[in-house]
Amino acid sequence: MAENSLFAILLRSPWWISVAVAAALAALMAALLPSDLAPWGMAAGLPFLVIGGMALRAQWGRPGERQFAALRDRVAAMPWRTFAGALDGAWQGQGVTVTRPQGAAATAADFVLRKGSATTLVSARRWKAASVGIESLRELQAALPAAEATDAAVVSLGELTPQARRFAAEHGIRVLGAAELAVLLGGQ
Repeated sequence: MAENSLFAILLRSPWWISVAVAAALAALMAALLPSDLAPWGMAAGLPFLVIGGMALRAQWGRPGERQFAALRDRVAAMPWRTFAGALDGAWQGQGVTVTRPQGAAATAADFVLRKGSATTLVSARRWKAASVGIESLRELQAALPAAEATDAAVVSLGELTPQARRFAAEHGIRVLGAAELAVLLGGQ
């Protein structure tokens, strides 16, 4: 699906907007079409109703805008030890084994996450930075073999620079931004 198509935009919007579009379209069809064709015209709202259901499912359990803003402010005010402890606790609550990297990997990453056969190297030290550049992602990518990790992730409340975003996409580095942190730390 194209990123800026109507349905893609509605999937990223609050679920009730799609439901409202479906209801408005059904009401418009009922008012404009003859009574024998009205039910068929009202069916034009069904795709919007489906998108609304998909958006509701994706948004279920996520913090609301006010909760998201409060959590983001709280996380931004945390000192490193508190933030690292919150991440550690949240990941362990998901059944992930969390350790600190050793050797060469320790200069580029802050956590090693293990769940099953997957090992992820996570850099979170620049979580408060307004932007994260490509250099820290390169260091993280280079540290993967030393940590015997298969995946990498970076944690940041700020934005990645365009070059860093491209690098992350090319190398499969997962970005845990403000929205992902809100879901991860929502219960804390």
